Amino acid sequence: MAKLSTDELIEAFKELTLIELSEFVKQFEETFEVTAAAPVAVAAAGAPAGGGAAEEAAEEKDEFDVVLESVGDKKIQVIKEVRALTSLGLKEAKDLVDGAPKPVLEGVNKETADKAKEQLEGAGATVTLK
Repeated sequence: MAKLSTDELIEAFKELTLIELSEFVKQFEETFEVTAAAPVAVAAAGAPAGGGAAEEAAEEKDEFDVVLESVGDKKIQVIKEVRALTSLGLKEAKDLVDGAPKPVLEGVNKETADKAKEQLEGAGATVTLK
């Protein structure tokens, strides 16, 4: 396989959907045992020096993943809710719903996660927060 330049890789990533790019990042993280998430220490750098570790732990608990476990019998309604919650197109939202269990939203705050869970469950889906 020919080695791709950085520019060629960027161009290839531009053609991917958000779901495909998310799956790539997860596989990349697993393969190389790294994380692509921004370091929490950077966010806490502006915080007062006294509560560094406690604030980092609190920040981590503020991020939740909304995972679609199963669709239920109202698949079209669930697809509509997924589209409303994300910037996905119809095909991408349908693929996400068909591929359940899959994350719908990642790294969102508690309020957003609860609201998304409520909307998806209202459409007939089974949802968990992680």
